[in-house]
This record gives sequence, C-alpha cells and structure tokens, in this order.
Amino acid sequence: MKNVVIISTDPLADMLTRLRNAIVVNKSEVFLPHSLLKEKVAKLLVKNGFLGDVKQVKDEAGRKQLEIIISSGAGPSQITEITRLSKPGRRVYVKAKDIPVVKRGRGIVVVSTSQGLMTGEEARGKNIGGELICKVY
Repeated sequence: MKNVVIISTDPLADMLTRLRNAIVVNKSEVFLPHSLLKEKVAKLLVKNGFLGDVKQVKDEAGRKQLEIIISSGAGPSQITEITRLSKPGRRVYVKAKDIPVVKRGRGIVVVSTSQGLMTGEEARGKNIGGELICKVY
C-alpha cells in the first residue's frame, strides 16, 4: 500500500478541524504535519491556557510533525469553540480599534500583525491591526 499525501489549501483550517474533531471524541493529543504558522498558533493557545502543550517530533519518513496535547491530565478540554475567521478566499483585516472581543473577554482572537502573531488583547494594547486568524473560546 502506498503512502497517501494529503495537501490542504488551508493548512491552518485543517489544524483547527483536527483539534475540533479530537475534542469531540475526547482525545488527549493530535498529530499533524508541521508548519511554523501552525506551531506559533498552537503555542499561543498553550500560553493562554487553551491547550496543554506543543511538541515537535519526526515521523518514520523523516518529516516534522506537531504533537499537540489538548488537555493536561484527565480533565476535559478548555476549548469549547474554535473557528477560522480569515480564509484564503476571503481575508479579514481589521484596525486595532475594530478587533473583536470574544465572549466578553473569556475567549481570544488570534491576530497576525506586522509584529507577529498575538492575541487580540495584546494587539489592541499595542494599537496594531492585522489579519484575524481564528477565535477560540
């Protein structure tokens, strides 16, 4: 049997879907192909307490993989909802004052700015706009 390589036109949406699906079936970890953007988004979610941990591993073929630990311990996932906002066909850019607040501050928006990825709150504090990547609650 041949190795099947799946190429996604939106790798970040694929990552978010894999996380969403793993949470629904109560998995504790997810493996997915590595990319710098996915790693940075995952680390931002770890920093804000939505994920347990992110590790970089190599599979048998020598390709890099990301191992995302969804919840540390036996507790449930901290993520209730995770949604892609900006898509390849429809990018969403906002000014600093227009960055949305998710669930009255209990969730976060990930924003890609000229100074890198950050939460909406950090971007508002630095008065920087950018592309809305996803929202997590």
